[in-house]
Amino acid sequence: MRWRFTLYVVGLLTLCFGLTMLLPLLTGFYYHDDSVIPLLSAMAITSAFGGVLFILFRKYKTDQINQREGIGIVALSWISVGFFGALPFYLTAGGLVFTDAVFESVSGFTTTGASVLTNIEALPKGLLMWRSFIQWLGGMGIIVLSIAILPLVGVGGMQLYRAEVPSPVPDKLKPRIRDTAVILWKVYALFTIVEAILLMIAGMSFFDALCHAFTTLPTGGFSTRNASVAHFQSVSIDIILLVFMFLAGINFSLHYQLLRGRPLAFWRDAECRFYSGIVLVLTLVISADTFGDVYESAADALRYSAFQVVSIVTTTGFATADYEQWPAMSQLILFFCMFIGASAGSTGGGMKCLRIMLCIKYSYKELFRLVHPHAVSHIKIGGKPIPSDVIHSILGFLALYIGLFVVATLLLGALGVDFATALGAAASAIGNIGPGFGDVGPVENYAQIPVLGKWLLAWCMLLGRLEVYTVIILLVPAFWRP
Repeated sequence: MRWRFTLYVVGLLTLCFGLTMLLPLLTGFYYHDDSVIPLLSAMAITSAFGGVLFILFRKYKTDQINQREGIGIVALSWISVGFFGALPFYLTAGGLVFTDAVFESVSGFTTTGASVLTNIEALPKGLLMWRSFIQWLGGMGIIVLSIAILPLVGVGGMQLYRAEVPSPVPDKLKPRIRDTAVILWKVYALFTIVEAILLMIAGMSFFDALCHAFTTLPTGGFSTRNASVAHFQSVSIDIILLVFMFLAGINFSLHYQLLRGRPLAFWRDAECRFYSGIVLVLTLVISADTFGDVYESAADALRYSAFQVVSIVTTTGFATADYEQWPAMSQLILFFCMFIGASAGSTGGGMKCLRIMLCIKYSYKELFRLVHPHAVSHIKIGGKPIPSDVIHSILGFLALYIGLFVVATLLLGALGVDFATALGAAASAIGNIGPGFGDVGPVENYAQIPVLGKWLLAWCMLLGRLEVYTVIILLVPAFWRP
């Protein structure tokens, strides 16, 4: 790997990242709060660090990035923004200790939504804006945004795109990867604006509406309120957030096709049908399970069940109810939802519906072969056969995902975390969800997790956001060999 060139690109991305602090900085100026100096200092430090790397190594610039360098750049860039994004939280007077600041930052950028803050509403407006904005940046991916810019300075972006979006079948909407990135960000920004307007019409203030729009589309889940969305006690707000969470869990290339005048794009996509079916069935099951025992009316049971199912399946993590007070079956369903995730090509985390579909089809194929050992069958999605190497890659991913979840749970247990909390925190972190079970449930936070546990969970968040391979491969010795 060409380390000097890699550091040049990481420096360029870090420099650009430092400039993104301008929006929360202006927010702090507008509200005259205590976030101005911390944000200004963080912006200067981050931009200076990125600028130094950019200047020192710019003579090593090249117009090609190989796969190894693409993985290295993506992994190092996400680690970089995780640390530098923590500066505003750390530098604010009476702010977080370094570990907690990094945890909050990584949770934001990976769109996990797990928080260590005990009084969110006490934060300055500028810091709240930063907390929401980093989720918006991380949702579509800082690297996907950057590859729209890198060609302007002579750096190709396809390897970065593959490392940033390592889903089974990454969509390339245009022949030029830069055009694909621009299209995705235009759709993303359009949905954000529409949602913010609808939330204001429903009764939110401009600030709350913008912050919640910033955290809905990336399926992040950070809220400006201690009680999350439950604070607003509004059916219309719940419905708006539910709809946009659901849309955020769909492959964004389908949204582009819909905007191009293809209204049947959603129905023709097998994964979208599978995703919609899961949400519908699980919502009806939990509604039936909570009706009578938890909610007296069927309408309330449907409202709260639908919101929590969509919130967990899409890995957003907003909460309108304490689902730990629900019957055991409903809690178990939500726990398993943490592993399913949204669609490939969406901003959601988890295993992704496409992988689950292919795993089910592969299992059925093996059963079919036991009955008809000489039959020739192929696994298909949307009528198209899936190559065997893709199937093997997906099975490897699922095994690695479950294995890492088990290891993370055991390590949390070794640190003294109780059984339910360890299971919930590990599943939530690697699935980029936010709320879990036990002491990290929907009305709790991660403040009481041990220091080493927070670093472990921050690592799990990165694993989940970059879909395991991009981060875990850094631990493979062969990756570093020439």
